[in-house]
Parts: sequence; structure tokens; C-alpha cells
Amino acid sequence: MSTLTGSPDLTREQIALTHERIRPYVRCTPVIEVDAADFGLDASPITLKLELLQHAGSFKARGAFANLLSRPVPKAGVVAASGGNHGLAVAYAAHRLGIPATIFVPSVAAATKQERIRSLQANLVVGGERYADALEASRRFIEETGAMEIHAFDQVETLLGQGSLGVELERQCPQLDTLLVAVGGGGLIGGIAAWLGGKVRLIGVEPHAAPTLYRAFEAGEPVDAEAGGIAADSLAPRRVGQLMFPVARKFVERVVLVEDDAIRQSQSQLWRALRVAAEPGGAAAMAALLSGAYKPATGERVGVIVCGGNTDAVKL
Repeated sequence: MSTLTGSPDLTREQIALTHERIRPYVRCTPVIEVDAADFGLDASPITLKLELLQHAGSFKARGAFANLLSRPVPKAGVVAASGGNHGLAVAYAAHRLGIPATIFVPSVAAATKQERIRSLQANLVVGGERYADALEASRRFIEETGAMEIHAFDQVETLLGQGSLGVELERQCPQLDTLLVAVGGGGLIGGIAAWLGGKVRLIGVEPHAAPTLYRAFEAGEPVDAEAGGIAADSLAPRRVGQLMFPVARKFVERVVLVEDDAIRQSQSQLWRALRVAAEPGGAAAMAALLSGAYKPATGERVGVIVCGGNTDAVKL
């Protein structure tokens, strides 16, 4: 079994098996090639992976189904702590499979996400200001009830599920040179990196107000970072996951930072040019191109993951 990642569990073989396991339950989301000039850029065409069209509005459904379909679930059901998208994905997957779910979210979680979690008949608990607060509360609930935790990013099954996006994208766009991926806890970029294994240049994109992987690269290990900004409900845990970090050190070339205003502008331009309604975290990777935080070379074939769409399109 391949051990490119340094983990005996996080391998291409395991990601491929997970992809097959969850494929009946998740969407193979489309890709679209767009003219860079549509966004005011002088560059080669850009390939967008529209993962915001996934069930529950983000890539998180992949990790949620990977957990529920590969682990024994106790009668008490499952528990997730989330800025919103992970909780929504777990609520969706649990509802689809008939499993009780309790979701803890911080007060910064978007009202749109909270409403959708409740609509999926999950028990929603709102408290604390940031993801770390929701996580702490969820751990107390687990001790009291024996429910199974589904971690948003620092869990092998979650990483394997997110890696399935890499499987799809490699088949859809084998010609890519570079892929821009938004980073919060690092589950998405970690899973993709484990699958691609250096075949494509990976660039992490984070808000200046929540530079989790950026700070980890500086320190040589996951450390607490700032946790604020416009994308705080999806890209602002206190630190990246321990499991993804060795993979990121090996296969992520670097992290670029974008300002909140650049993320807002990215949302607006995606809406105006394509009628794609991305949430702030979902638009962060594209913001790196639009703001010049990442400047591709002449002829470089760049892909961007638009990873979440749980927002109100009217605001755009």
C-alpha cells in the first residue's frame, strides 16, 4: 500500500476505496473553463471546480458520508462541531441515512446554515463565538451521551472523503499545472494533496485574518493563529489539523493570504460573470487570482475550487 503521505491510513488506495464507497451518495460536481478576461485577468483560461453544487452546499458532504459509511455508529448517533458547513453536511448525511445528529455551531455561523441544519431535523446547539468553542461544547456532549464524533478536518475518514474531490478533478482535468484551494482546518487541501501526491502544484489560500496553515508553516507545526474575518464561519479554526500537516508540508508549495475585501470582490465577480453564488470561504481561492496574491506564469493552467455556496445570493 502506498505511503506517500507518511500515514498508513491516508493513502491513494484508501482514498480510492472511500471514493467508491461514497459515490452513490455524493455528486460528481462539474468543472467549467472560463476566459480569464471575463474576470479582468490577462492569463490562460481558468478551470473552476464547482463544488458549491455538492449536497448541502459544500465539499464537506464527502467527509460526512465517509465517516457514516465506514464507522460503526452508536445508538446515540453522531455529533459534529462546525462553523456551519461541516455541521450542515453531517446533518444532511445523517438525515439521508436515518441517523440521529447533534450539531454544535458558534454564534458566527451564518443564519442560512443554521436554518438548513434545523430543516434536516438535527439537534442544533448554538454557543460561543468561534469554532473552538463549539468543539469544546461538543466534546462535553460526547462524554455525557456516548455519541460518535465526526471531526470537521482532523480525522482520517474526513480526509479520505475530502480526497475524493481530488480523484474526480484528476479525471476531469488531467492537464492542470496548479490548483488553488481555500484552507481552514486543512481537511480539503490535505485530502487532495494525499491523492495528487505532487502531480499538481498546490497553493493554499487563506484570509489574512485566519492564517492557520500559513502560521503552521512558519512554526514548523500546527499552532494557534488568528481566527477572524469575513470567512470566519468556514475558514477560522484556531489551528490546522495534526493529521493533514505532514501531508501539507510535503505537497503544498506555499500559502498565500488574501484580504477580506478581496474575498468580497471575488464573490461579486463570480456572481456577475457566472451567476455562481459562492460564500466567502468558497470564493477565497478565486480571490487569490483576482487580487494578484497568486500570479500564474504565462501559459500556466490554473484550477480553482469554489468549495462552498451556503450564502444568500441576493446579497451579491
